Amino acid sequence: PPPLLSVDVTGLVSQFARSFVLIFPVYVLGYLGLSFSWVLIALCGLFWIRRHRGGKTSRLGRALAFLEDEEEAVRLSVSSADLPAWVHFPDTERAEWLNKTVKQMWPFICQFIEKLFRETIEPAVRGANNHLSTFSFTKIDIGHQPLRINGVKVYTENVDKRQIILDLQISFVGNCEIDLEIKRYFCRAGVKSIQIHGTMRVILEPLIGDMPLIGALSLFFLRKPLLEINWTGLTNLLDVPGLNGLSDTIILDIISNYLVLPNRITVPLVSEVQIAQLRFPIPKGVLRIHFIEAQDLEGKDTYLKRIVKGKSDPYGIIRVGNQIFQSKVIKENLNPKWNEVYEALVYEHPGQELEIELFDEDPDKDDFLGSLMIDLIEVEKERLLDEWFTLDEVSKGKLHLKLEWLTLMPTAENLDKVLTSIRADKDQANDGLSSALLILYLDSARNLPSGKKINSNPNPLVLLSVGHKAQESKIRYKTNEPVWEENFTFFVHNPKRQDLEVEVRDEQHQCSLGNFKLPLSQLLESQDLTMHQRFHLSNSGPNSTINMKIALKILSLEKQARSPDHQHSAQVKRPSLSKDARKSSFKPQVPVSPPPDSNKPVPASPVTDSEKKTDTAEKSQPPNASPQWPTDLSRSSSSLHASNFSYSPSHLSVKEPTPSIASDISLPIATQELRQRLRQLENGTTLGQSPLGQIQLTIRHSSQRNKLIVVVHSCRNLIAFSEEGSDPYVRMYLLPDKRRSGRRKTHVSKKTLNPVFDQIFDFSVSLPEVQRRTLDVAVKNSGGFLSKDKGLLGKLLIPLASEELAKGWTQWYDLTEDGTRPHGAS
Repeated sequence: PPPLLSVDVTGLVSQFARSFVLIFPVYVLGYLGLSFSWVLIALCGLFWIRRHRGGKTSRLGRALAFLEDEEEAVRLSVSSADLPAWVHFPDTERAEWLNKTVKQMWPFICQFIEKLFRETIEPAVRGANNHLSTFSFTKIDIGHQPLRINGVKVYTENVDKRQIILDLQISFVGNCEIDLEIKRYFCRAGVKSIQIHGTMRVILEPLIGDMPLIGALSLFFLRKPLLEINWTGLTNLLDVPGLNGLSDTIILDIISNYLVLPNRITVPLVSEVQIAQLRFPIPKGVLRIHFIEAQDLEGKDTYLKRIVKGKSDPYGIIRVGNQIFQSKVIKENLNPKWNEVYEALVYEHPGQELEIELFDEDPDKDDFLGSLMIDLIEVEKERLLDEWFTLDEVSKGKLHLKLEWLTLMPTAENLDKVLTSIRADKDQANDGLSSALLILYLDSARNLPSGKKINSNPNPLVLLSVGHKAQESKIRYKTNEPVWEENFTFFVHNPKRQDLEVEVRDEQHQCSLGNFKLPLSQLLESQDLTMHQRFHLSNSGPNSTINMKIALKILSLEKQARSPDHQHSAQVKRPSLSKDARKSSFKPQVPVSPPPDSNKPVPASPVTDSEKKTDTAEKSQPPNASPQWPTDLSRSSSSLHASNFSYSPSHLSVKEPTPSIASDISLPIATQELRQRLRQLENGTTLGQSPLGQIQLTIRHSSQRNKLIVVVHSCRNLIAFSEEGSDPYVRMYLLPDKRRSGRRKTHVSKKTLNPVFDQIFDFSVSLPEVQRRTLDVAVKNSGGFLSKDKGLLGKLLIPLASEELAKGWTQWYDLTEDGTRPHGAS
């Protein structure tokens, strides 16, 4: 029999009684013919009694709470955003004495800043571009409001005994007035006010036994500060040739990122010899981030005017200092699996954190899905963490991360073990998980040739490349003995096989001034894996040399010895700022790939079938310039130069994820599958010379159009991906550019092993530039919609450093598993 309905008789009677008490007085007033004003008077009296009694109870409760916990009572009564850092964190101290000192010194600090603008910045801007030769500051007034220090933290643990580390919580709201003029274009602009808020780290090192006891002073921000500039006449300024590609947001990002680690200002206090080590900073370690998956995320997509709630399109933004990574977007999934891996340099700790934010991709504004901050000291202690972390600032959601702390070893004893662990001892690829870190200090060059014009000084810059990764130095104008004093870092997959290529070029005439190649295997044989010398330049003057210091560090994962019952959870730091404030200072308006050394994608582990075979994971960014901010601004080109736009997260027109090599770009997963398929096809028989088939290409450079022309004709004898054959198409990149905008794809030919495409593609690149590039060609199987039959059919890497490129050629090429050792078939 069906269960009987239960009725709460007591609750029903109670509700009826309350309703009767409220309605009966109104009925009585109407029955007696009295005015309705008596009801209003009674209600006002009742509200006053309740409020008075509630206020009294609240005051009594706050008094008792204050007696029990004074600090918590203060936090409840004062807004969190109004509290200075020394209230939030007990190890952060007030610094009123320091603020009084800064206030007293402020007029003299302003004099120094004005001198810096006129004697250093102004000449540097004039020399950076011919269009800016008439640039000048007409007025420089920093204002009377001094910089304020809200708190000071001194580190006493996990620091070198020969250094002092301070973190200053600074805040500057300046009513400054800086006016500039470019007379050539009758342009006037200026700055009316500047605001900057952030954590500045001050390092006093090395401590020495002689006066002044401190060898040098280093200043930088641990993370991007909140910067706001009130411009005047900015529209006029951005109309000037050479600056018309900028915007307000891009300028702010360029300035902010130049203030963030690893960029730093170093002020020497003793002789150059004693601070030579500061010119060659060694990272504290490398953080390998396995961005695996998330669970139970919030559904942000809604339909029918938010009546029907859908799922989300989640992606993650990962930040370590000014190194930013963005994962690919997983469509319509609240439990996404990314299985991506990134590597980031850690220059300073304590103080640096791993910051992660998840967003739901939308056409207009991306929705926030949660955040996470992890102290890197905890990761360094544990060496290896593989955990689920609860997301902050949202009601639900978890994130699965695997974090590895890699130590920089000065010897090659463990290199073979490291190469085996990342499978770099067997493959021939130049990309993948890193086994070593190459650190390079570019000092200067001597006796460079004059270039194309005799008796004219060149504008030299240096191009550095390791494998497919390239970086570029600043330009030094009108000199044949340039001084750069810049640092560069490269992640190296296998130092036994890879080379460092250095080329000095004249930026003005676009010609080479000399080059040399250094096999990294020579560093393995050097003492402490370091070489510091002048290298002779080939194809240059008889006495042309370049002075560099090069060091190789082996990346080793040293696992801690733990007891069987040891359990640990990484310390997750709760954000001290609100979600909106964090998003404005952390999330880039257009997510970006990381700076030079860190934009290197690495293979994901583990990888699902759907993720390891998608083209979406094949996106990357070109490398950036040197990470160090030169202290001598007179020797550096303007930060507004186009080559430095890569520091800005907003310089890209579209959002593009930072690639983890979870596809065929670099090797591991797709290549292993391809090799397994070859073994299955062989099955005791001997395959031909081209087991994966061949592709016919025409390649030439058009000097009139200034473009590289590639014609994809056809393929033959491809392997069958299924019983019905394959659905092949061709994908191309012009390395090192792996951005989505730099990708070229043919149409898909259905169910054939001998597809004919006859499609023409072009890449906008000059002839001197293209000769430093490599054409990356991959033949892939498309498969149907939601099909698992997607993957690599063969690959080809074609170096374009050929003198015949202007004439062009048509040739059949053998496809291989990883693209290496390509050779023409006919």
